[in-house]
Formats: sequence, structure tokens, C-alpha cells
Amino acid sequence: MSRAEKPVSNTERAIEELRRLVFSGELPAGSDHLESELADRLGMSRTPVREAARTLESQGLLELRARKGVRILPVSLEDMREIYDVLTELESLAAERAAERRYSKEELADLENTITDMNRALEAADLEAWAEADNRFHAELVRLGGNSRIMAITAMMSDQVRRARAVTLFMRPMPVQSNLDHQGVFEAIQRGDAEAAHDLHRAHRQRARDMILSLLERHRLRQL
Repeated sequence: MSRAEKPVSNTERAIEELRRLVFSGELPAGSDHLESELADRLGMSRTPVREAARTLESQGLLELRARKGVRILPVSLEDMREIYDVLTELESLAAERAAERRYSKEELADLENTITDMNRALEAADLEAWAEADNRFHAELVRLGGNSRIMAITAMMSDQVRRARAVTLFMRPMPVQSNLDHQGVFEAIQRGDAEAAHDLHRAHRQRARDMILSLLERHRLRQL
């Protein structure tokens, strides 16, 4: 078996499954769970569950409690404002740096493919597929920026944004403008226009922040 085909470890499986349970609301904010309960639910031993919980604690999704298992941490409206402020600035810087690097068409193919997938998802009115492609766009954008610290910080905070979006995904209008924004950022990076890439992405993130916070306030969702 090649390194590229390395099997997924139980810890990695536990991380992904716990994330899914949190984002779906099956493990709601404020709820407490014993490690043994989660291990039984995931069909694995407590060790990978404990290791996964440590990772998710570092990302702000849950809190490890001595002899009490884990608590799923809520995210407040003020938390979301702060998270969006940080993501807006860091991702905009990543977009600027990506444009400065003058990537080839081949090197930008993965970023362009996420936009294609988002457009197809909208045509099919498949918001879940759109959200998955949107996640990939932002992750690839940050990767292209080439700053490992920005990658680490945004990866940690992006999970909180995913939780807010999971709640509001079917409350919002179809994200046509978001797709147009992504296309504009991509084209600015492609032509090496660092200032435009920065400014377009910043405006995009600010629109997303305002829309999601407005939906949460309108529906009186004070925490997630």
C-alpha cells in the first residue's frame, strides 16, 4: 500500500464523526457525554475517542472535564462576530498572498474546481453539496496563501463557522452572490491582482458575516 493510500486511523475517524454529530445537532451545545458513551456510539475503544476529543477541544468545539467526559461548547453571537472578524482578515491576507505568488493555471485547478462544484450544486438546489464545496474553496484559498500559521488558525475557527452555517443553511436565500464573489476572487488571483483579491474576499466575508448574524438574531438563536 502506498503512502497516499494510508488507511484512516480510528482517531481520525473519531474526529470526523464527532464533528458531524456536533454540526448536525445530535450532540447539542451544552450537553455532557462520557467517553465510554461516545466510544460505544462510534463503535471503537475509548483511546481514539479521547485523542479526538483533545483535538476538538483545541479547536473550540468541546471541553474535556476531569472524570466527567466532555461538554459540547456553545458558540454565542459575540463569539461568531469575533470569529468572522479574524477569518475575514486572515483569509483576505491569504488571497492577497496567493495572487502575489502568480500561480499557473494548473496550480489553481483545485480552487477553480470548487467553484464549478458550487455552481453545479446551486443548479441542483443542493445546499449541502454547495456548503461542502464552499468549505473546500476557503481551505484551498488559505493553502494557496502559503502561510502555515494562517492555515492553523483558520482551520480551528472554520469549524465554528460551519456550525453556524449548518443552522442557517436552509434559512438563507440561495447563495448566488457567494458564487459570484468566489469567481471574482479566483479571477483576481489568476491575473495576479493582489489588491483586488484581498478587497474582494474581504467584502465577501463581511457579507457572509452580516447575513449569518442577521439570521441568528432574527430567529433568536443566541447561541449554537
